[in-house]
Amino acid sequence: MSETGRDVSDWWTTEIIDMAPGQIRFRGHAIEDLIGNVTFPQMIWLMTRGALPTEAEARLLECALVAAVDHGPQAPSIAAARMAVTCGLGLNGAMASAVNMLDDVHGGAGEQAVELFSWIDEAVRADSDLDEAAATMIDRWQNERTRFVPGFGHRFHKPEDPRAPRLLGLVDEAAEAGTVSGRFADIGRAVQTILNARKGKPVPMNIDGATAVVYAELGFAGQLARGLFCLSRSVGVIAHAWEQMNQGGRNKGPTPPAYRWTYTGPNPIEGEN
Repeated sequence: MSETGRDVSDWWTTEIIDMAPGQIRFRGHAIEDLIGNVTFPQMIWLMTRGALPTEAEARLLECALVAAVDHGPQAPSIAAARMAVTCGLGLNGAMASAVNMLDDVHGGAGEQAVELFSWIDEAVRADSDLDEAAATMIDRWQNERTRFVPGFGHRFHKPEDPRAPRLLGLVDEAAEAGTVSGRFADIGRAVQTILNARKGKPVPMNIDGATAVVYAELGFAGQLARGLFCLSRSVGVIAHAWEQMNQGGRNKGPTPPAYRWTYTGPNPIEGEN
């Protein structure tokens, strides 16, 4: 290959895919060998991590993906997808509108929870007591980042988010089987205990905290935790967008037309309508 040709071929480099006429390989695996033999969660792991997971690892990953698919039209991302459809967007536009809303506040808490759990894990590995490490890192998070502790508290599910105990139970089973260590489940529970004590009432671990436990146990980086949440929630997005397409409706806003927003501007100027 000429130097010019090499400059062009080296413009992008990737370990993910190798392709030639009649040949497609992902991470060295021929696509025809993957099709029919590898599940979608296994494929996600292969593409993001570089190697195929064990079946047990893939099952636990799948549980987290299933748990986060939807939370109804009151979730801003789902509402945005449905509104986008009534404005004439197709499924791809509706999905893009929804995923673009999954940022730090709505959708990013899983990534943030993985980071917080990792701080606690590092402290414990340095011989700190788990409860002391959790309390210290909660304080650090609230001092350095935000008063909101990621992965905990829910405006709708009180006193418990039904998804969290189920996922934690599956992590416990995976830990007993030797699939994961179980230490991040312990960390998540320690954080919840401390928050409950400080608030004087139950502070539920939410879906972000529970999936963060799973992703941290499986070794996913925090940024991938957010990406996986987007991937999971896209299933709910496409379902709601498709349903709205079939229901019809045009230019639907966030509330019915008979309801108005609260106006807080100046009073009408005298002499003007």
